[in-house]
Amino acid sequence: MGGYFGIGVEGASKALNVGTLFRSAQAFGAAFVFAVAAVYRREAARAADTSDAHGSMPFYSFPSIESMLLPKGCRLVGIEITPEAVDLPSFHHPRATAYILGPERGGLSPAMSARCDHIVRIPTAFSLNLAMAGVIVMYDRLLARGRFAKRPLSESAKPEALDPHVFGDPRFRRLVEPFQDRPPTRRSAED
Repeated sequence: MGGYFGIGVEGASKALNVGTLFRSAQAFGAAFVFAVAAVYRREAARAADTSDAHGSMPFYSFPSIESMLLPKGCRLVGIEITPEAVDLPSFHHPRATAYILGPERGGLSPAMSARCDHIVRIPTAFSLNLAMAGVIVMYDRLLARGRFAKRPLSESAKPEALDPHVFGDPRFRRLVEPFQDRPPTRRSAED
């Protein structure tokens, strides 16, 4: 699949939603999880986080948007229902991504939306539970970036087998002379 992703919440207050989201993130292979200006109790999130995602992968807690740091080259993707947002099925997930969801009974703050490189929406009639929305985004990433057989054209057909992976030739950033062509190094008499 290549690349990595993290997922986080802004201003979340319901610990069970956060625990469910982080547990699901671990199941989908997230590299990290994070919270920004969240007010939930981490101990209460453990009731839903039965895999101990908080203790099993990096967790970052940022007190404010200004303090939020992401890895270099990591794109921030907001999940929000807005008219200008890209529909999730049409979105190309970046290789290095951090997804951010807004709080329950609210959305991403204007400051967080401005910080995002992309805003994506799940095309539903109304907003979904925070954890459910995160799971849908992570599943879509898995489908879009993973290596799976194509779906059959009819319900009675079986998926075609994947072709075996073919490794390309090695790529070098610069040509290095082979070891045997290098001049011998001088040794001192003490060696």
